[in-house]
Amino acid sequence: MTTIRRFCCNDLLRFSSVNLDHLTETFNMSFYMTYLARWPDYFHVAEGPGKRIMGYIMGKVEGQGESWHGHVTAVTVAPEYRRQQLAKKLMNLLEDISDKIDKAYFVDLFVRASNTPAIKMYEKLGYVIYRRVLRYYSGEEDGLDMRKALSRDVEKKSIIPLKRPVTPDELEYD
Repeated sequence: MTTIRRFCCNDLLRFSSVNLDHLTETFNMSFYMTYLARWPDYFHVAEGPGKRIMGYIMGKVEGQGESWHGHVTAVTVAPEYRRQQLAKKLMNLLEDISDKIDKAYFVDLFVRASNTPAIKMYEKLGYVIYRRVLRYYSGEEDGLDMRKALSRDVEKKSIIPLKRPVTPDELEYD
């Protein structure tokens, strides 16, 4: 049985095996702690039998006005637990918090342009490619900014794709 619960400090010492995938971005401890302190509602772990960590999602809420949105900073599932819709459950949880609690207009995420399986999964979840970010990953690989409109964005303005790629310095960060 899988339990999805809030991420806690002790999980930082137990989740490294989930981060071994070469497509998973890893961060330093203080980065994870900042998310845990500032956006605890957006940081969840999927735990299996024997309290084994199967995957996690980490995100935040940011922006102003019609740019107020939920952001998926990382979502990953250990290879042995993939294809069980765990990422979908974690994504749905973050989307529901963004939509119902924080009243965001959309949820966005960045994915490597070469990560076709992830892109297809996000598209199945209703995400569209909003824009390409040139050399987003380590100044080398392009990233795709994918978005999904939430109920507050009645006219779906937030997901109208940009016609040209952007560079990382053109991105807005909170």
